[in-house]
Amino acid sequence: MRAGDEPVTPNGSNGAHPVDVPAPPAEKHVDPAVLDLEDRLRRALADLDNVRKRHARELAAEREAERARVSAQWLPVIDNLELALGHTSDDDDPVIQGVRAVRDQAVAVLAMLGFPRYGDTGVPFDPRRHDAVVTRPDPDVPPGTVVEVLRPGYGDGDRQLRPATVAVATQTGGE
Repeated sequence: MRAGDEPVTPNGSNGAHPVDVPAPPAEKHVDPAVLDLEDRLRRALADLDNVRKRHARELAAEREAERARVSAQWLPVIDNLELALGHTSDDDDPVIQGVRAVRDQAVAVLAMLGFPRYGDTGVPFDPRRHDAVVTRPDPDVPPGTVVEVLRPGYGDGDRQLRPATVAVATQTGGE
């Protein structure tokens, strides 16, 4: 309490003179035009918020699609590096080591962008992850097993650049 202030009683007076507390004002008449403008303002703000949210979703989807398009353009480069490495027998050659380093770096960049490399053998064939281009009878593994990866795949789940190109085991003829 500041100096000079008198205590206020629960009825709103300072104890010396009773004070009438005015009743809340009766329902004011509000102009329908003001109500309409307020409603239009609320709707416009809600529409603006929806536009912002939709734009953010569309922007994220477009960024993801562009990331996939650019990443997919690198796949033939990596494939050609793999092809070059497949035609060499001298692992000690500095040029071969350099080509391998460039290939490994490109594969690492794709993984960092969300498209990890895969190409395991001995796993069951999965049409979402594999593209079977050849079948081979193989008595050592169950039918439908990936026995060779001809070209690795990149990506996971819905974010797949390409499936792995594989050879799949079939049943042998005498069983």
